[in-house]
Amino acid sequence: MQRYDWNALDAGQRAGVLRRPAQETRQTTAEAVADILAAVRSEGDAALRRYAERFDGGAPERFGVGEDEFDAAQASLSPQLRAAIDEAAERIRLFHQAGMTQPYELDTAPGVRCERVLRPIRRVGLYVPAGSAPLPSTALMLGVPALLAGCREVSLCTPPRRDGSADPAVLYAARCCGITRVFKVGGAQAIAAMAFGTQSIGQCDKLFGPGNAFVTEAKRQVALIEGGAGIDMPAGPSEVLVIADAGAYPDFVAADLLSQAEHGPDSQVILLSDDVGLLDAVDAELEKQLANLSRADTARIALRSSRSIRVDSIDTALEVSNRYAPEHLILALRDARAWLPAVEVAGSVFLGDFAPEALGDYCSGTNHVLPTSGAARYAGGLNVASFQVAITVQEVQAHGLEAIGGCAMELAAAEGLDAHRAAVAIRREHLRQGAGSRA
Repeated sequence: MQRYDWNALDAGQRAGVLRRPAQETRQTTAEAVADILAAVRSEGDAALRRYAERFDGGAPERFGVGEDEFDAAQASLSPQLRAAIDEAAERIRLFHQAGMTQPYELDTAPGVRCERVLRPIRRVGLYVPAGSAPLPSTALMLGVPALLAGCREVSLCTPPRRDGSADPAVLYAARCCGITRVFKVGGAQAIAAMAFGTQSIGQCDKLFGPGNAFVTEAKRQVALIEGGAGIDMPAGPSEVLVIADAGAYPDFVAADLLSQAEHGPDSQVILLSDDVGLLDAVDAELEKQLANLSRADTARIALRSSRSIRVDSIDTALEVSNRYAPEHLILALRDARAWLPAVEVAGSVFLGDFAPEALGDYCSGTNHVLPTSGAARYAGGLNVASFQVAITVQEVQAHGLEAIGGCAMELAAAEGLDAHRAAVAIRREHLRQGAGSRA
């Protein structure tokens, strides 16, 4: 990791230090993704097959996963892995069910009833990465809240393996969430297929899920195209920021940094500390632990664009973190909870030495689909409300119109909108003439 002293940097250098690697190649990525979207939109399945040959090493005989494949996938998993998936699914359900938004209604004036009702988004598309590493946990993070929301049509896309099959653990996790429409398609082309529809894959109203820079850019673009789909949030290359004091365990911190660096070469990890000794100890631990990682080569590439930063105080570290707006924030601090009020922006926070980010990735219960690339400044993590639309309703009785109609007419006149004013005035005149309301 590159070492910096925050106090020695000017404003421009500080901005450079906090720049994400994906931001440096955004234009090239955007152009490549635009070509993929256009091809899938015009050619449908033919384009999907061409891109599968190019990116996945071969196209599956059929994109859709059949019931026989679900059965075979379930049978191939060890009882221990099935139990772990079931256990994680239950914790995720408990957490998300407890936080579900509730409808409400009240009378804002006599005869004026206002309501907010919730409806599930009808057609949702879920993306589960499996390019460099299959992520059955993502199928749970997306599928459980979609199930709780009551979405009627749920499609899931995941990249095929070299033999053209889908990852068995991903399929089992999908089945746990009641998802039967699973397609072996990955990358930006999967986002295009769910956004616009193809011969095999139905068009979706909103898309969900994390992915690499190409998947994230594809989501951004389809959300801007007429006839495209809405998206949950920018959920791109993984990132973690760790704030550690002199009392932190260097091996814990190094493990947390590597757990994100191993996601992909475009991941980024940042360590902030006011103790040089801690920074040095973590550097040594990184080298030691890298030697035992199966994905060490991927992690080393990610570490090249990662940062180890000395700050003058933990207060400064929190200021830097709030500026960076990390996807994951680990507070490896003494009395970590006392520092929580200073956290203004973050996708998910992990308090103390014994809260590794990996628990949030898998089974603590919170969602690991989180805003990246600084989007934590304005967006939160995935939840059941992400899969719902809220509709407001107003029911007005005749005496309710009399009660608040004058207010509406006055405001309409101030805005110069005569038809707005008349829509109220005509009804009030009918009431004054005794016409009343019709059944």
